[in-house]
Amino acid sequence: MEVEHACHCTYRIRYHMVFFLKYRKKLIMEKVPIDFIKKLMLEIGERYWLKFDAIGMEEDHMHIVVGAAPRYSPSRIMQIVKSISAKEIFKEFPEIREILWGGEFWSDGGHIDTVSDRGGLEKIKKYVEEQGNAKNQLRLSDFT
Repeated sequence: MEVEHACHCTYRIRYHMVFFLKYRKKLIMEKVPIDFIKKLMLEIGERYWLKFDAIGMEEDHMHIVVGAAPRYSPSRIMQIVKSISAKEIFKEFPEIREILWGGEFWSDGGHIDTVSDRGGLEKIKKYVEEQGNAKNQLRLSDFT
């Protein structure tokens, strides 16, 4: 992991985050194409200075490996990604709103790990890449 530069500081910060669909509905792979998610994450990264290293998806949850400047707390990064992605997914795929009853895409909360460059980053990227049940189905977009 390389050292990043921001105004008045340098940093090496990576997080592994997991977001769960509301009601753990198994529909993300069926209804939302990975290419749409990849494009969306790149746009979010550009706007908020986030660096997405990997994304992995299963039917009811999504993993990301993301780097961010110290200006954002991990919970703020999760809030940014979840709120913007939910809004854009509902805009692009309005039928999903009806399937999820209350109009929320992601469940409250999620999971966050910090990731070290001393062996941890490559292991967690490999873990994220291997998400999904079927070996022949595309489950990952690598952002590097």
